[in-house]
Amino acid sequence: MYIIKIKGKAKIPDFIQLRNDDFILIEYFSAERPVNQLRKYGIKSSDKEIIEYIKSLEFGKLQKLNIK
Repeated sequence: MYIIKIKGKAKIPDFIQLRNDDFILIEYFSAERPVNQLRKYGIKSSDKEIIEYIKSLEFGKLQKLNIK
């Protein structure tokens, strides 16, 4: 699975896209509340770890999701 963080503008928040191994969009959600969305995909890390991981992502860079 791959993840990309998209920069919002003005009143539009930052968003996260999750894509499968074929790069097909499977989830699109606000970067402000990522915990519940990522839990649907088997991420078992603590809430704090998930939030820190999302904050550390670079905008516009597609990368392999590497949080457990």
